[in-house]
Amino acid sequence: MSRILIVENEDAPRQALKDLLERQAYSVATAASLDAAQALAPQTFDLVVCDLRLVGEDGTQMLALSAPTPVLVMTDHASLRKAVVALKEGAVDCIAKPVDDDNVLATVSRVLSRPAPKETAAPSGVPRGMIGECVAMQRVYERIRKTAPADVTVLVQGESGTGKELVARALHRQSRRAKAPLICVNCAAIPETLIESELFGHEKGAFTGANSARTGLVEAADGGTLFLDEIGELPLDAQARLLRVLQEGEIRRIGSVETRYVDVRLIAATHRDLHSLSRSGEFRLDLYYRLNVMQIELPPLRERDDDILSIAQVLLERACTRHARPGLRLSRAARRDILGYAWPGNVRELENALERGVILAEGHLIHPDDLGLPLERRQEPVSASSEPSAAPEEEDDDLSLEDYFQHFVLEHQAQMSETELAQKLGISRKCLWERRQRLGIPRKKNARRLA
Repeated sequence: MSRILIVENEDAPRQALKDLLERQAYSVATAASLDAAQALAPQTFDLVVCDLRLVGEDGTQMLALSAPTPVLVMTDHASLRKAVVALKEGAVDCIAKPVDDDNVLATVSRVLSRPAPKETAAPSGVPRGMIGECVAMQRVYERIRKTAPADVTVLVQGESGTGKELVARALHRQSRRAKAPLICVNCAAIPETLIESELFGHEKGAFTGANSARTGLVEAADGGTLFLDEIGELPLDAQARLLRVLQEGEIRRIGSVETRYVDVRLIAATHRDLHSLSRSGEFRLDLYYRLNVMQIELPPLRERDDDILSIAQVLLERACTRHARPGLRLSRAARRDILGYAWPGNVRELENALERGVILAEGHLIHPDDLGLPLERRQEPVSASSEPSAAPEEEDDDLSLEDYFQHFVLEHQAQMSETELAQKLGISRKCLWERRQRLGIPRKKNARRLA
């Protein structure tokens, strides 16, 4: 059963389209905004249908949020130009509003019948979506390559923000279940009172508020892969039911006496020590042994010095695209801070810092202040040899933006001291003075100076 996500902020057309697709036996979820859609993990669906004219939002952003899931855009006559842009950026097709039922069904069927893109890897064997060439990550890629076809349960361990879901996606895409659903669930994000209903489903009237029967996420993953992130947060009752799924392939919806059978590959992830939790009674030991058939350990970002700047560059380019600010670069001081920071939040924290830098940067360079890294949590400065050596013409890449430098200094020197100017530009006072001399920018006589 193909899963489709509809993103439309008007209630009536959203419900009408949902009813139309469900009559054709599609599994349909809906969202009224980009944030609501992102919370549903659009990458896990087979197709996303998105209105381009969302109130206060740009529907084309759904293309980046959903990748690699195909996006079918809806548009009215007034936003045809935006539809053309969306098609150029990767939308699979466009349907006109108000929608014609037959046209919608034919287009959806055509898109879903296309063969899924085959998992490709870089020459180095890096799975799609993952970045890094350090020794620790090479071990991760090798373990993924060997484990994916084996169809065994996998436990992915690593700190928050290290990319555990990316590993699950790579395992699924390289497995024999690649054409079946991948269902991703964050166990920590679902209230304890709802977790069993979400995972195993319920019958109508099973509890207050159960106005209709609901298929659980385990059943929805039948034939495919179920990824349970932060499985250490799963309540003990739900752990017992999950153990039954792993041992016998059986599930029973809440309020039902009927046993259903499912064929699901489980990938679990956690940042906690499940073995220690089992000794304290917080996690079932028998479930831990069932989960820990194969283990993949992700290194924290602070142990990946060789990869940090290359990861930062990729994330920076993505942020520049999202915010329509092409050409932004990291200053040398910003790169030093990125290398010297401990990154307790790992890649997710780095991505957030770069997003902040893209938004706050003035001109063409992102400086340390734009990144907003906490000074008290920085490590000792990294030696110059740790930063990749630049080509001769790039050794002082800050100097290549002379126009920006001149504009910035002339605009701010009346309000800033030389020290403040240098800090904002991410250079030393000596370097600032040398550039003034070379570019012929005199200091203003009334410029504020340090006492």
